[in-house]
Amino acid sequence: MTPNMVRSRLIPFVMLLAVFVPTVVVVTIGTRPAMLTAPQHFGLVVTAATIACFASLALSVAGARARDGRAMLMGTAFSTMTALFMVHALATPTILHAGFNGMMPLAGGLSVPVGAVLLGLTALPALRRPRCVRPLVALQVALFVGVMGFGLYGLLNPTVLPAVPKAKSEPALGLLFVGAFCLGLLIIRAVRTYLLTRRSADLTVALGCAWLSITLWVNLVTGPMTIGYFLGHTLEICAVALVAIPTALDLRRAGASRALVGDLTATELVESEEAYLGPRVRALMVRLERRDVSTEEHTRRVAYLAARVGEELKLSATARRHLAVGGLLHDIGKLSVPLEVLNKPGKLSDEEFDLIKRHPGDGRKLLEELGGFPEAVRALVSDHHERLDGSGYPHGLDARQMCIETRILAVCDVYDALVSDRVYRAAWSPERAFALLEEESHAYDQTVVAALKQAICPSFVADLKPSLALPNRIVVDRTRAT
Repeated sequence: MTPNMVRSRLIPFVMLLAVFVPTVVVVTIGTRPAMLTAPQHFGLVVTAATIACFASLALSVAGARARDGRAMLMGTAFSTMTALFMVHALATPTILHAGFNGMMPLAGGLSVPVGAVLLGLTALPALRRPRCVRPLVALQVALFVGVMGFGLYGLLNPTVLPAVPKAKSEPALGLLFVGAFCLGLLIIRAVRTYLLTRRSADLTVALGCAWLSITLWVNLVTGPMTIGYFLGHTLEICAVALVAIPTALDLRRAGASRALVGDLTATELVESEEAYLGPRVRALMVRLERRDVSTEEHTRRVAYLAARVGEELKLSATARRHLAVGGLLHDIGKLSVPLEVLNKPGKLSDEEFDLIKRHPGDGRKLLEELGGFPEAVRALVSDHHERLDGSGYPHGLDARQMCIETRILAVCDVYDALVSDRVYRAAWSPERAFALLEEESHAYDQTVVAALKQAICPSFVADLKPSLALPNRIVVDRTRAT
């Protein structure tokens, strides 16, 4: 097992442990009394407010420049949390007033639920590219000014507000439910993104949201002056940083926070393989491009098609990631095929075709030598020329031995080869290519063919005309091309 594989398996375990330990502490000894001095409480909350403020500025500026409504709403979430944190901190006894102020539990109880609701709204499709971001800027300013204004009014009039929400009260439990629901959605988005990207940063965002959930519990259920309350405020600082920093970095690199938004498409996954699929995949693609541009372009198109079909068939995030990586690397074994064979305009000799037929095995061998690629990806590289009826190569697998991912890659590989210009023939039309794939139902999974058609050509009718002219069986050339 390679170090990368060990690390990829260890990181989720460490993250789960980081959630489990504070949860156990809160459940077992969280209600025990623990006094926070006024300066300690003030310092903890101001630190959280400072981190949230910097996150808000970074996200808002990036969102305004990119005209990305989701980034603007993230900035609004953090700016509103900043205002609530500051009001909560200033309401600490002895900071502005010697006595207790009802603003302290109100601002503390609202800070995480309000931020979670606003962050949860970032998945709305209408916010991806709004016509104008000015309304979102106005909303951000209005919320910040409104919260600070109301907070200052309450701070200057300490007898106006009662101490609400009280721990375990109905309003507190209502806020707990709303906040936990939104944070749960954010955690699910972050974990789903992690399954696609395998980036530790995406899992870090999930951890931050989980810690915010613990903070939510101690604020609204455990109550103040307890061990849980002290731990909650500490986790709050770390959680804001864990959510804000990866989000800001994602916006800088890719224009959107994938962990929070959770809408990483097949196109984005394939086009930004270094960011989402890892630097080793990118290095192999660069190597392939330098040797043969047409093969590199073909593999990228196949990866995109395969990931799209995976989406259409609603495969798991892990399966779609394997399709993207396997699609990009399925022809990596052609690095060992002489260029004069790859680019030969005429019919291949038996010896030349034997060289071509070795590329699936050579590709798998290369990935095994490099290490760190899961068996599912290695199998896609070695099996993408197998056919349902056992007529494929190199192992002659049949339908019982071909998983859905292999069937998808086989169809997408052939389709792209047929509709692309080659040195030995012109490109076919999509209709002609689909007609061949449907005619050869003994070799290609028709569920996959239908999903591919729906994914790229939704306007096609269910049944293409059988009268479309098909070529004579040029099995050698067509197989070579894929």
